[in-house]
Amino acid sequence: MKFVTFLTIIFFLNEFILAKDKPNFVWIISEDNSIHYLNHFFPNGAETPNIKKMAKHGVTFNNAFSNAPVCSVARSTLITSCYAPRIGAQYHRRSVMAPMPDKLRMFPAYLKENGYFTTNRSKTDYNLVQGKGVWDQSSRKAHWKNRKGNQPFFHKASYAISHESSLHFKKEAINNQPTTFDPLTVKLAPYHPDTKTFRYTHARYHDNIQKIDAVVGEIMDELRESGLLDDTFVFYFGDHGGVLPRSKGYAFETGLHIPLVVRIPKNFKHLTKYSMNSREDGFVEFIDFGPTLLNLAGVKIPDDVDGFPFMGKESKTRDFTFNYADRFDEKYDFVRWIRKGKYSYQRNFQPFNFDAIQNDYRYKQLAFVEWRNLFNQGQLNPIQKQFFEKKAPEALYDVASDPYETNNLANDPKLKDVLNEMRTIMQSQMQRINDLSFYPESVMVREAMKNPSDYGVKKTNEINEMAKIAALQLLPISEVEEPLESALKSSNPWCRYWGCIVASSHVKISQKLTNMIRKMANSDSEPLVRTRAAEYLGIAQKEDPLPFFKKALKMSNSDVETNLILNSAVLLQDGGFGHSFKSLTMSDVNFGGRYIEARISYLSK
Repeated sequence: MKFVTFLTIIFFLNEFILAKDKPNFVWIISEDNSIHYLNHFFPNGAETPNIKKMAKHGVTFNNAFSNAPVCSVARSTLITSCYAPRIGAQYHRRSVMAPMPDKLRMFPAYLKENGYFTTNRSKTDYNLVQGKGVWDQSSRKAHWKNRKGNQPFFHKASYAISHESSLHFKKEAINNQPTTFDPLTVKLAPYHPDTKTFRYTHARYHDNIQKIDAVVGEIMDELRESGLLDDTFVFYFGDHGGVLPRSKGYAFETGLHIPLVVRIPKNFKHLTKYSMNSREDGFVEFIDFGPTLLNLAGVKIPDDVDGFPFMGKESKTRDFTFNYADRFDEKYDFVRWIRKGKYSYQRNFQPFNFDAIQNDYRYKQLAFVEWRNLFNQGQLNPIQKQFFEKKAPEALYDVASDPYETNNLANDPKLKDVLNEMRTIMQSQMQRINDLSFYPESVMVREAMKNPSDYGVKKTNEINEMAKIAALQLLPISEVEEPLESALKSSNPWCRYWGCIVASSHVKISQKLTNMIRKMANSDSEPLVRTRAAEYLGIAQKEDPLPFFKKALKMSNSDVETNLILNSAVLLQDGGFGHSFKSLTMSDVNFGGRYIEARISYLSK
């Protein structure tokens, strides 16, 4: 009996020592908000006294980025410590769940196997199969208080108070639901029209941020009252940017630049180089958050992740940040974005895919609808119209003087060296990760999803070839003719696919190339190549693209492929090209589903 008692004492003593040797971690995540809504980071933002109080006892990261501007992709990046376009997790919402890369698990699993109690309240929302052993508890009731004894813990909590859906109010709310923040004092982004709707929407969102700040205060009080605050690293951050128009879902500062404050516990100050109430200007990304916790906990970081720790032993920040935006629901795009120093660089691989293209969820917000109506009525100034117009293949912005990225400096001869450096970084990053978005999503679903990262490695040469074709968008038309002809003649359908996209980017190509593309629209073996060829004919005003689209839709082999074809139909109908797809019905498509039905419904209005 005495022996059993002795073992019990040893067990609890070991637990106590373990708890004291290892810090706890709490993540407080506010959904859908960038730095632009908190005055701790940005002028005219909401007052957040509890977050500021955290900062006095820790460090504020001035340059933290979510890698993706939308939740499922950003969260997939966060939980895996891997770039989403490398592992097949870059599309929101996923059409197929990707597996975790070989030899990797979601990072909380490594904490769990090293004695941590891991809890998630309660959102997962990943584009990958979670696997076993990640969370001890994952529900709205998950809490660190459910652990055994003094077991160290990691608690992740997401709060939807600031989510985009909070701005899906009816018009009557503008007059009947007053905001605490005065709409008249709101500082609007320069691309937003100055209307009552936009001012109210912005003010209402400020109120939501203050509600988030109150939640932060409550959690801090709970840790303090439980005697845990001095042993717990508390992270407050946004899950990506948002959420007024041209933020969430778009690869700009407003969609990617998140608030991040880390409170450093008194008993574990020795693990960090940061002094209290300090600010860090180095760049950190979502892929770095998992390695940072593992590093602080003394757990080995897996070799195959893309991130590295920004706190703890041998930690560092980044010189630049790499980010990505692909499909959001039924809306397709392919954008890559980097920031280094005061400059951001945006690479638009389908520049004719204007940002305002219809997305059902997006246009549930009255401000989006009003903005489009004002554009159609000709009531917007040049900056406000940018959202509805064709983009440049590349854009360079000085974020210090132009924080909302409205003045493209890519053609400024004084910044030629900066532009070339950013191009080089971008090309290097995409090549390093074997960016899978050079393939249409339907190809990935069909061929890559058993092991996306391995597929990318095996297809390195092919991906590099497609990237070279896409780079023709950056050359003057006089240098494009010969390599573009070679791409259009390729035996590889995805090289032909990119050849057509390049043609649509330049528009003014030779009659010889136009004839080649017309033939492809009629007879190519791949429906998506036919679609991109017909897209060029429509953009260049060469022919009515509708008959080609109908044939491509009937050739389509999947709902994913059909959705991509319909994205181009919406582009050609709404993009000022004078084409109509109103006659399309569900009888013209081989597949159903909410995205396809939404597209057909919208086109017919």
